[in-house]
Amino acid sequence: MSALVELDEVSVEFRTGWGANRRQITAMDRVTLSIEQGETLGLVGESGSGKTTTGAVVLGLQRVTGGAVRFDGAPLARSLRSRAGRMQAVQQHPQWALDPRRRVIDSVLEPLRVVSRDKDDEQRALAMLADVGLPESFAWRHPHELSGGQRQRVSIARALVTRPKFIVFDEAVSALDVSVQAQILNLIRDLQAEHAFSSLFISHDLAAVRYVAHRVAVMRRGEVVEVADTSVFYESPSHPYSQKLFQELTS
Repeated sequence: MSALVELDEVSVEFRTGWGANRRQITAMDRVTLSIEQGETLGLVGESGSGKTTTGAVVLGLQRVTGGAVRFDGAPLARSLRSRAGRMQAVQQHPQWALDPRRRVIDSVLEPLRVVSRDKDDEQRALAMLADVGLPESFAWRHPHELSGGQRQRVSIARALVTRPKFIVFDEAVSALDVSVQAQILNLIRDLQAEHAFSSLFISHDLAAVRYVAHRVAVMRRGEVVEVADTSVFYESPSHPYSQKLFQELTS
């Protein structure tokens, strides 16, 4: 396999406050990661560790202050239009992606309209809804008429409808009930097997990551402290911070 996404010594710094209270925060500190074709990399760590910033960098939504980001063998283009349809994201709260005034079919069609104006687009959107387990009747509903799990299925359909090479799942199941989480995790695995996309699965939930990820990266205070195959990581995490996270999972 060849790397689809590569971060090479990437750093991101923010400045906050004013005057004497002005200070610099390092959100990412020389982070090096790669994600292979068809692979899911799980990214774990406590709140504030830099996980979401890493996801934003990979999607080209956050400028870096050092290092390089490559996508599909080339430097990541700054233009959002140049990446349209090739990268997508599924967020923690589906209502952030779904306009409450629009029908489900219109929300799923929206990213597709950026890259396509084909007469068959609506059928493609309906087929994608079927792929995520929603019958055609759901296409004509509004988000408030769906459960949380159903709304997240719509968000996943919306992300996949352009047939992207890469998806960031940012805490995509953490707001759902445990039983619904399992359904969505199974769905993500099945869809990846069918569509062969690569993904970054960001979560504080080690159990969820274990289920979907091929490899695991651990972040602490902006640094990646460990990267390992999932089977190796959950058998014997090597870094003390990883061991602490693992103990919290099993305690």
